[in-house]
Amino acid sequence: MLPKKIKEKINKELLKFPKEQKRSAVMAALRLVQNEKGWLSEKSISEVAAYLSIPEIAVLEVATFYNMYDLKESGKFKIAICTNISCMLRDTDSLLAHVKKQLKIDFNQVTEDGKFCLKESECMGACGGAPLMVVNNQYMHENLTPEKFDQIIEELD
Repeated sequence: MLPKKIKEKINKELLKFPKEQKRSAVMAALRLVQNEKGWLSEKSISEVAAYLSIPEIAVLEVATFYNMYDLKESGKFKIAICTNISCMLRDTDSLLAHVKKQLKIDFNQVTEDGKFCLKESECMGACGGAPLMVVNNQYMHENLTPEKFDQIIEELD
C-alpha cells in the first residue's frame, strides 16, 4: 500500500486533471513513488495502478517507455549523460571515457559502493549547453568537461 504521504502528493497531482482522467497523473505518481523509494518495484507499479484505478499494464507501459524510471535498484545518484547528436558534436565521447574511468562502471551499472549509476540519455532539450548531464532526473549540468564532472560528483553526498 502506498504511504499516506505519497497518496497526498498524488492527490494534489490529480487536481490538475478531470476526475475521470486519473490516468493522466500516472507519470507524476511514478515519479513520486520513485523519489520516495529510489526505484519502481512490481509492487509499486501495482499500487500506483490500484490507486489510480487503471490497469496495471497501463502503468507498466509508462514505466518501461521512459528512461527516467528505474525498474531495478540503482545508485543513490543516477547520472544520465546525453549521447545525442548535439552532445556528440561537443565531444561527449571524451567525456564519457573519463566518466566511465572515474566511476569504474559502464552504462546501466552501479558503482561498488552503490553511490552512482550511469545511464545513457536521449536529447535533454538544452543543446546549447552540450554536453549535458542530469543527476537524479532533477539537476541538469551543462557544458560539461572532465574537470567539471569531477567537481560535481565530489560534491554529491
